[in-house]
Amino acid sequence: MTHGLLILLAWMVAAGSPGPATLAISSTAMAHGRRAGLLIAAGIAAGSATWGLASALGVGAVLMTKPWLFEVVRYLGAGYLLFLAAKSLRNALRPSSMAAVPVRRTKLFAKGYLLHLTNPKAVIAWGSIYAIALPADAGPTALLQQFAVLFGGTLLVFFGYAMLFATPAIATGYRRLRRWFDAAFGLLFGAASLKILTARLGA
Repeated sequence: MTHGLLILLAWMVAAGSPGPATLAISSTAMAHGRRAGLLIAAGIAAGSATWGLASALGVGAVLMTKPWLFEVVRYLGAGYLLFLAAKSLRNALRPSSMAAVPVRRTKLFAKGYLLHLTNPKAVIAWGSIYAIALPADAGPTALLQQFAVLFGGTLLVFFGYAMLFATPAIATGYRRLRRWFDAAFGLLFGAASLKILTARLGA
């Protein structure tokens, strides 16, 4: 197995591991269907692409050298996750007869984009993968090629999550246990927020 393929597989495993992004995609797809899941997945992928290109251009490195700016991103991300936690817990308290709240699909892309743009771990992830995958003297072409490969893997993972959790069997199970699922999502979003606040991300 080539070095490049190993890098891609490691990146995809990391992208698919449990976290705010996969949690948002799976919960949206189960509750609102495939199209909604794909829309929020596209927004999250766009947020990932923003950090990927920023890191390739050196912006990520600048952010890491500005502790106050990095902390701004950290607290924005934690605050947004707390908002999502509160929203999920509020939905869990609604009786099943009141559960069908229309989703504004025009906002799903923006929701996903904001979720990933305020995730400080994304900055670290892109900077780290470039450092591992490429030599120190890599030029712009090599950086952009590596970005394209990794972003392709990101799309496969996020869209795959949306397709999987929108399948009829999973969606039906969600509807039967909606309040329990929403409560679990609320707790997990809250835990993710706490993790961002307490982790030494810049260390």
